[in-house]
Amino acid sequence: MTSLWFETALLPDGWAQSVRVEMAEGLIARVETGVPATPEDERHAVAVPGLANVHSHGFQRGMAGLAEYRGASDDDFWSWREVMYRFLDHLNPDDVEAINAMAYVEMLEGGFTHVGEFHYLHNGIDGERYANPAEMAERVVAAAEKTGIGLTLLPVFYAHSDFGGLPPKHGQRRFLNDIDTFVKLLEACMSTIPSDAILGLAPHSLRAVTPNELHALIKLHPDGPVHIHAAEQVKEVEASIAFSGARPVEWLLDHAGIDARWCLIHATQMTEGETVALAKSGAVAGLCPVTEANLGDGIFKALQFLLEGGRIGIGTDSNILIGVADELRALEYSQRLPHRARNVLADDRIPSVGHRLYSASLSGGAQALGIRAGIANGRRADIVTLNAEHPSLYGRAGDQLLDSWIFAANNGCIDTVWRYGRKRVSSGRHIEADPITMRYKEVLKRVLQQ
Repeated sequence: MTSLWFETALLPDGWAQSVRVEMAEGLIARVETGVPATPEDERHAVAVPGLANVHSHGFQRGMAGLAEYRGASDDDFWSWREVMYRFLDHLNPDDVEAINAMAYVEMLEGGFTHVGEFHYLHNGIDGERYANPAEMAERVVAAAEKTGIGLTLLPVFYAHSDFGGLPPKHGQRRFLNDIDTFVKLLEACMSTIPSDAILGLAPHSLRAVTPNELHALIKLHPDGPVHIHAAEQVKEVEASIAFSGARPVEWLLDHAGIDARWCLIHATQMTEGETVALAKSGAVAGLCPVTEANLGDGIFKALQFLLEGGRIGIGTDSNILIGVADELRALEYSQRLPHRARNVLADDRIPSVGHRLYSASLSGGAQALGIRAGIANGRRADIVTLNAEHPSLYGRAGDQLLDSWIFAANNGCIDTVWRYGRKRVSSGRHIEADPITMRYKEVLKRVLQQ
């Protein structure tokens, strides 16, 4: 039994003072409020529950910044994708493990305690399958175990280059499976994930999966999270209409049985009708505002979605920049610009933007990744403490702490992070940061010189 005491902590019912949390076997065994600290307690000023990162491509951390150079034609998602394909040409399994570990260190340091790894890098550099179909998945698991981050593994089915089952392109060779080989991959993943991890399923997108394949995949894995890219780009929407007569989200809502176990990633290109219908479905919208801005995807209709009762989670996607505050700040700012207003995503019930977005992302992210979150009895002991002496937080209390962390600080606000009851970050630094960073640098030095 380990006991922590906080001057203030964000609990499911709101902020509480003088909070003791007892942890045992990775879970929160007891929460008391209004109690003095004891000599056995480890003391901290401010505690908030760790957030789930609903969408990550861990290996892309290694190429962050490499696509910020204008090419011969207009740059967009599709030209960025070509840079990603070239980067993949040089990565072996050891490299992927090292890069993912670096990303997961930064996630923990940035306030994320659980990650949904949208894992589509399955095959060798030449496109040949590994003898172990879960070779790459095991490297993701190893990186998660090395860093201590919680994991929802989302093996991706990817078979085609565009709507209508078009043949894949050369750059996609490392992603590919058919239904039979994917069954083997899924079975291998089931046997490789640790006991506290979650296994989900990820049809990549309607571009990469035919309707028949999508229905077969859902039958393969009737329980657990289902994640899919949807309506990220205008070109994708136009191709969907040309193929099926329907927009991607529209088609999914009409044909895929979208419900609470689904998470639609991005959904930046939706009509008002689709926005309302997705909110009513119970599914989570997996938003990655920093990546969506970086790629020029567009702006999610967050205000309308939340007003209709929609559920959101946040993710880091391409890992161009990793941090809870960065994503939540970008989400609110993306709404302020088109609405030409401030504090857009706050509401009468929770007038603090920081608190509203943090709470919505906490519950929606947990739903999307198949976990239970929050500082409460029986929940996973995933806790983040903030440094009350940080200049941006000093003198703040309650919701001002969240607002100031998200909107008024650069870095250094996060002090300590526990994941599943174990301390993973101390004084703002991951306990294994040095060797993981060294290995990451060794990989990048070799890969970027090729």
